[in-house]
Amino acid sequence: MRHSTEELITILNDLIRINNDRILGYEKAIKETEGIDIDLKNVFNRMIGESGQYKTELAMEVRKRGGDPDMEDSTSSGKIYRAWMGLKASFTGKDRHAMLAACEYGEDAAQKAYQDALGSDATADMEVRRMIVKQKSALKESHDLIKQYRDMPETAKANN
Repeated sequence: MRHSTEELITILNDLIRINNDRILGYEKAIKETEGIDIDLKNVFNRMIGESGQYKTELAMEVRKRGGDPDMEDSTSSGKIYRAWMGLKASFTGKDRHAMLAACEYGEDAAQKAYQDALGSDATADMEVRRMIVKQKSALKESHDLIKQYRDMPETAKANN
């Protein structure tokens, strides 16, 4: 493998790991909202499905380049994110705003990972770049949705 191919595989595997983190974070968020927030549970499940699809797309690109996709591991920053979310939840109980703020923090980490990937010369391949831009854009929409839920007034939440 050429050096740039190895670098691209590393970058794609980093994006797989950030999606693994995202899935684990939203699975934890679903457990935190168990029985109280059906609307959030549906949103979180959709985001889990979204990251599952992205992992599959990224893994296909890794395999196409002769690499092994890292489908189960998570990033060290992701582990920090999940630990922070767990700590936050233990202080706030079932506080919807605090949990959504933690989810937004995770979405920010995903945006940064995708931005870093796009900043690398290794992602110059147009097909890969287009996939990363498309995923980053969809993740930004998810980020904005989480932020919208977080900023929703209490009265609107009760009506949802």
